[in-house]
Amino acid sequence: MSDSSSPNIPTHMRREIEEIPDAVRRLLSVSRPRIRKIAEEAGSPVFLASVARGSSDHAAMFLKYASEIYLGLAMASLGPSVSSVYGGRVHLEKALVVAISQSGASPDILSVVEAAVKQGATAIGLTNTGDSPLARLSTAAIDICAGPEQSVAATKTYVNSVIAGLLLLAEIGNDAELSRALDAVPAHLEKAIETDWSVLADPIEKRGSLYVVGRGPGLAVANEAALKFKETCQIHAEAYSSAEVLHGPVSIVEDGYPVLVLGVRDAAEEGLARTADRMAAQGGIVFGTTDKLEHAKRLDFEAAGHPLTDAITQIVSFYAFIEWFARRRGFNPDVPRHLKKVTQTV
Repeated sequence: MSDSSSPNIPTHMRREIEEIPDAVRRLLSVSRPRIRKIAEEAGSPVFLASVARGSSDHAAMFLKYASEIYLGLAMASLGPSVSSVYGGRVHLEKALVVAISQSGASPDILSVVEAAVKQGATAIGLTNTGDSPLARLSTAAIDICAGPEQSVAATKTYVNSVIAGLLLLAEIGNDAELSRALDAVPAHLEKAIETDWSVLADPIEKRGSLYVVGRGPGLAVANEAALKFKETCQIHAEAYSSAEVLHGPVSIVEDGYPVLVLGVRDAAEEGLARTADRMAAQGGIVFGTTDKLEHAKRLDFEAAGHPLTDAITQIVSFYAFIEWFARRRGFNPDVPRHLKKVTQTV
């Protein structure tokens, strides 16, 4: 039996991508009052910490940049194995701990949350499963309201996890500008889904490997994109910041090596474009979502009016591309090889 899904029948992944704008609207409507209350009860944390794996950890990286850039609060990524495997105890008494898990059932994530709560820390669980162990164990839980997600490859749960976290940060920081941008994001996401990135396909297929490059929130979505290349298409991809890629990895970008550069309209955009142009000038086939390119190739993109929501539209455009690309390569993106929807690790 072929791995590919019928080209005439939409995959679960495609349907779920198309549901993202409405899923975000639902989150904004249903969970915002609770998020506001949670933020009030959280008070003024000294620092934030996150615990997550996979796509959820990429959502946590996104929130790290948002917290540190816009709130001035450090956000540490906690290693789940420190608690679950090594029995270590990280001092979290003054932290606001954000745990992100679609299923809310992974034992290693739960072990960190349990340890944090026992220390008196405030632990916020972001989950798509309202009656999950994570929801019960956390100080407070936020339903990300994504609705059922049947495809193994997470799409709308990733986006709604990011949006839920940004709503929380906007309330903690009294950031009215971000709050307004979040209200406007569903309309931008509808346009982002329709963006055509099919020009990426041939160079990537020819080499079977690529870099995905971003900076700040763009690096968080670059990590998510690199995962999806491997997960759905059997394509090797590595994510780098536009600074880190120059510390060694750039040396193999020649002779048509493909690079996807995810630009965001923020303070890093000009430097990101310069790095993209440098890689194009040395022989790479470089595509970027920015108007500041001179040598690299511009991809169409939907600008959302705020650097953080702008980054979210980038990943939604990418999701639409990668679902199509997986089917083109003969794979069913709903059922990646050797993977299952809920992964429980210790």
